[in-house]
Amino acid sequence: MTADTALSSQDNAGHAGQLRISEIFLSLQGESRSVGFPTVFIRLTGCPLRCGYCDTRYAFQGGQWMSLENILTLTTDYDTQHVTVTGGEPLAQRACIELLSRLCDAGHSVSLETSGALDVSAVDPRVVKVLDIKTPGSGEVARNHWANLDWLSPRDQVKFVLCHREDYDWAREILTKYELPARCEVLFSPSFGQLQPRSLAEWILEDRLEVRFQLQLHKLLWGEEEGR
Repeated sequence: MTADTALSSQDNAGHAGQLRISEIFLSLQGESRSVGFPTVFIRLTGCPLRCGYCDTRYAFQGGQWMSLENILTLTTDYDTQHVTVTGGEPLAQRACIELLSRLCDAGHSVSLETSGALDVSAVDPRVVKVLDIKTPGSGEVARNHWANLDWLSPRDQVKFVLCHREDYDWAREILTKYELPARCEVLFSPSFGQLQPRSLAEWILEDRLEVRFQLQLHKLLWGEEEGR
């Protein structure tokens, strides 16, 4: 039994009102529409995917069980409006759905960073979904749950992390096939250390793509420090 399987089994067995948390911390949002804002990150433990460029492998296992009340208290103590629930893959834990709604009820501006491999239909509509569509270069392209696109609103965002030109060409085809720019904002990001940002910027300009180019602000500020 893998660590991820063990975590899934424990969730299914109970732990009502609890989540296994890898870390809760304050930083600047490094990606998405709210980039640059002070943000509380709630990182949940566990992920069923193994993307080649993952920079949070430490969150695959470990962490500690915490009640939703405790998580909400720790989040409020930071006195910051923006909150991001991330992982790992946060939706791998059933109680994540309730946490998202309760964060919204508490008045926070809440975003969810999800791999796109798990069903998002039950996510509170007040939450901004940042859906990562896995490219061939990620090694997990087969895990994309395409039905999730039907649950996107104009407030949500789709993100492509691109490893090379082949990823870019594939993502461009997906943009057209699913008419993504008409659904929500689309983000193209170069995989750190794999694709030169300037190359990606030039390709976007050449093709006049209706996407937002983004770099990982936290990597520019703090290098490859995990989670920051």
